[in-house]
Amino acid sequence: MEKLEHLLEWGGVKKDVACLVLSGIALGMSLLHFRPFGLDTAWIAIALCGIPIILEAIIGLVTAFDIKADVLVSLALIASVIIGEIFAAGEVAFIMQLGALLEDMTVAKARAGIEKLVHLTPRTARRLQNGGEVIISAEQVQPGDILRVFPGETIPVDGVVVSGQTSINQSVVTGESLPVDKGPGDEIFSGTVNQFGSFDMEATKVGDDSSIQRMIRLVQSVDAGKAKIVGIADRWATWIVVIALTAAALTWLITGQIIRAVTILVVFCPCALVLATPTAIMAAIGNATKHGFLVREGDALERLAAVSCVTFDKTGTLTCGTPQVNAVVSLHRDWAEEEIYRLCASAELRSEHPLGKAVVNSYKNGSCEEIQQPESFQMIPGQGVRAAVGGREVLAGNRELLTKNHIELPENEGEMAGKYLEMGCTVIYVAVDKVLAGFLALSDTLRQEAPDTIRQLEAVPVTPVLLTGDHGAAASYIAGKLGIRQVYANCLPEDKLLRIEEYQNGGRQVCMVGDGINDAPALKKAYVGIAMGGIGSDIAIDAADIALINDRIRELPHLFLLAKRMMVTIKCNLTFSMTLNFIAIVLAITGILNPVVGALVHNAGSVIVIVNSAFLLNWKKRGETHKP
Repeated sequence: MEKLEHLLEWGGVKKDVACLVLSGIALGMSLLHFRPFGLDTAWIAIALCGIPIILEAIIGLVTAFDIKADVLVSLALIASVIIGEIFAAGEVAFIMQLGALLEDMTVAKARAGIEKLVHLTPRTARRLQNGGEVIISAEQVQPGDILRVFPGETIPVDGVVVSGQTSINQSVVTGESLPVDKGPGDEIFSGTVNQFGSFDMEATKVGDDSSIQRMIRLVQSVDAGKAKIVGIADRWATWIVVIALTAAALTWLITGQIIRAVTILVVFCPCALVLATPTAIMAAIGNATKHGFLVREGDALERLAAVSCVTFDKTGTLTCGTPQVNAVVSLHRDWAEEEIYRLCASAELRSEHPLGKAVVNSYKNGSCEEIQQPESFQMIPGQGVRAAVGGREVLAGNRELLTKNHIELPENEGEMAGKYLEMGCTVIYVAVDKVLAGFLALSDTLRQEAPDTIRQLEAVPVTPVLLTGDHGAAASYIAGKLGIRQVYANCLPEDKLLRIEEYQNGGRQVCMVGDGINDAPALKKAYVGIAMGGIGSDIAIDAADIALINDRIRELPHLFLLAKRMMVTIKCNLTFSMTLNFIAIVLAITGILNPVVGALVHNAGSVIVIVNSAFLLNWKKRGETHKP
C-alpha cells in the first residue's frame, strides 16, 4: 500500500511538471506571436495552470469561506481574459503554479513511523498453564498470567521476573547503552529484547497499558498537535485581496479605464511573494543535503531558525552507542594489566553476554595477540563466567560472583573501582585461581567531535541539554566532558516529553536530537526533531523532521546557522517583492503599465527572488573550510 501511495504521489509530481513545461512552451510561442490555427497559445497555459487555481479558489470560498492568494489570482485571470489580455492571464497562472509546485516539493512524504512501532509489539506469548506451555495471542494475556520468555524473544507485556536470570536490551524504552541484568523481582517492559537465558515472568500491565503501546499513543498524540507553518502569501491573502479590489474599483471609477483596473489586479498578484519562501527553503535544503542532512519536512528549517534550546539523547548521539574497554586496572602485584586483559578476553570468548562480547571485540581491536581458547567454559547468569584458561581458573563478572566464590574485595580496591562506576562505567572483576587480580572498566565512548560541536552550538546561540535514559553517574560524567550544564538522567520516553514540554511552555522552542526508538515521541514533540540516520532506528528517523544520514554531529552548527541565514534570505525576498508590488501598483494606477508589461515586471521580480534564493545553495558558515 505504501508503494502504491508513493507511485501515485510521484505520478502527481510528474504530471504537474509536465503541465508547467507545456505551459512554458505555450507562453514562449505566444510571446513570439506564433498563432497556429489563429489561436493564441497562451490559452494552453490558462487551461493547464489557470483553471486548477480558479477551481481551488471557488472550492475554498464555497466550503469554508477561505480567502487565500489564489482568490486574487483567479480574479486577475478572469479579468484579463475578459478584456482580451490572454498572455498576461497565462503568464500569471504559470508563475503561480510554479510557486505551488516548489512549495509542494518541500513537503515530506507520508511517514510510517507509527506502523513500525506497532510492528515492534509481539504478536504471541508463551503462557504456563496445567504444567505445560500454551502459545496464545499477546492480546489474550491477562494480569497475573505466568509467561515464559526464551533467548532472543521480545517481551510481550510489562511484568516482573519470577524465576531465572537474564540480560535485557532495554534501549527501546530507556535508551540505555548497555544491557541490564535481570533476576527474580526485577521489572521488565514490553518491546524489550531478552538477550540470553530463558526466564518466567508475571504479567502486570497488558494491552494498552503496556510500555510499547503507551509509546505508540505518545507518538500519535504529539504528531497531531504539531501545527504547520502557513505560507506568507496565504497569511496576508485577505488583506491583499481587499486592497487590490479596492484600488482596482477606485481606479476604474475615477479614470473610467477598465484596463488600468485589470492591470492593478495583475500586478497585485503575489507571484514573487509566493516564490519568496519555497525557493529559499529548497535552496537551503539543497545546501543541507551536501552536509549530510535529509530534510523530511518542508518547513523544518523555518522552525529550526526559531529554536533556542537543543536537547540531546546520550547513547548513539553524543556517544558511539557501543561499549568498549577504556581501562584495565591491576589490583595484585603479580598480575600485569596486559595479562589480566588477555585472561578476561579468553574467559569471555564463548560468552553470549553483550558485555563479554564487548571485551572480546575491544581486545581484538587493540591487541596483536590472538585470544587463547578456554579449556572449559561456564556461564553463570546474573553474575559472569567461569573458565579454564592455560590451566588456570578465571572468574570474570560482578561483585556477586566474587562473593559467591568467597573472594574478598578490599575496601581501598573497591573505592578504586567505585571511581569508574561514578564515571558511568560498568566494572568486570577478574579473579585468577580464587585471587582477585584486577578489573576492566567498560563504557560507551564519546564521539570525538562532540565537545567542539557543543561549543559551536552555544555560540549560535542555543542552549544544549542532555536527556538520557542512562543512570545519573553516566549522564553526569558525559555532560561534564562536554560542558553541558543541564542534565536529566533516568528518563523514560514520557519523561523526555515532559521536559521538552516544560521548555516549550516556558516560551523556548526545542530541537531534539536522538537516535533510538525511545526517542521517537520526543522527536515528534519537539519543535524540530533531528534523528541520527546512520545508526538510528527507522522509527526515530520516521518521527523526525530532519535525518543526519552520516551521523557527523559536527555538521549541526552549520545546520542551525543555515536555517537562520535562510530566514534572512526569505525576509529580503519578501521585502523586495512587496516593494516591487507597490511600485508596480502606482505605475498601473497612473496608466504607465498595461497588463502584459505588468505581468512581465512580475516575471522579472520572480526571477530576482529565485536568483537571490539560489545563493543559499553554496552558503558556508564563517570559518568553514572542510568539505562536507
